[in-house]
Amino acid sequence: QTQLSGVLLAAASNFLISVSLNIQKCVHLRLARQTELKPYYTSKLWWCGTTLLALGEVGNFTAYGFAPIALVAPLGSVSVIGSAFISVLFLKKTMRTADTLGGTLTVTGTFLLVTFAPNVPQQLTARQVQNYLVRWPFLVYLILEIIIFCILLYFYKRKAVKHIVVLLMMVALLASLTVIAVKAVASMVTLSAKGKMQLTYPVFYIMIVLMATSCAFQVKFLNQAMHLYEATAVVPINFVFFTTNAIISGVIFYQEFRSAALLSVFMFLFGCLLSFLGVFVIARSKKEEHLQIPFIDCGHIPGQKLTGKIQPDSHSSCYGTLNNEDSSVKSQS
Repeated sequence: QTQLSGVLLAAASNFLISVSLNIQKCVHLRLARQTELKPYYTSKLWWCGTTLLALGEVGNFTAYGFAPIALVAPLGSVSVIGSAFISVLFLKKTMRTADTLGGTLTVTGTFLLVTFAPNVPQQLTARQVQNYLVRWPFLVYLILEIIIFCILLYFYKRKAVKHIVVLLMMVALLASLTVIAVKAVASMVTLSAKGKMQLTYPVFYIMIVLMATSCAFQVKFLNQAMHLYEATAVVPINFVFFTTNAIISGVIFYQEFRSAALLSVFMFLFGCLLSFLGVFVIARSKKEEHLQIPFIDCGHIPGQKLTGKIQPDSHSSCYGTLNNEDSSVKSQS
């Protein structure tokens, strides 16, 4: 029952996150069409989306206290499916057959994930968390993560590389530390509420600082990605990166598959593969739909009376005369 509560809470929270991300993208599109550019944080609708995102993340993180990381993290597929269908309402996208196919694959994979997820104790003491922190597999994993993150941050800051893979990989690396900290904090708070005080240990506050810091930088990089790219591209790629890093961190830090049967591990990985395949089908569908628009109508540009067409560059994120506008938006972010 405890694990089922975590599954239901994670599913509801991820659906709320998909709604919030599409609201934020809708705000960015509206502001980009205005003649006078305004910061996105001046929009009440953007703050509404941010509030929903915060609520969804809180609910999602709470779920880690009831279920394993390897089970809660893949349930981000709910946000992928939700984003694909909600974007039809918020962003006026067209529903395609590939969306339905991708959603079916993702739901099937999610079912396998829930069925064959590891069944491990979820309530951890502060001493157990301390022992996990000093184990050499986690220390090696942490060092590798820091090195990769520093390399990505160098390209992001010094080389001004804002590719979607760079942004979302940094989000995923931070998220892997976040889920470790969130699960530890949730477990210690639950035990303390039952009378086994764990809040006096320094490791509890170390985990809170790690959780808050990593979450803050995740929001920064994720919002940057949502500002520059389509939600239907950001959400699937973010799901794949986040799920992979979260499962690896759960396996290394909490040893969640230590006593699992070989068949269960295989079926769990097969469920992950189906979920990943489903989200890529959805993402590919949206990309093809975007490239099918060959021309842009200039008849509605303020101050212009032209009704001609402009041939866009299909290999660029900018279209014709929108280059200046795109540059101003990027500089504003």
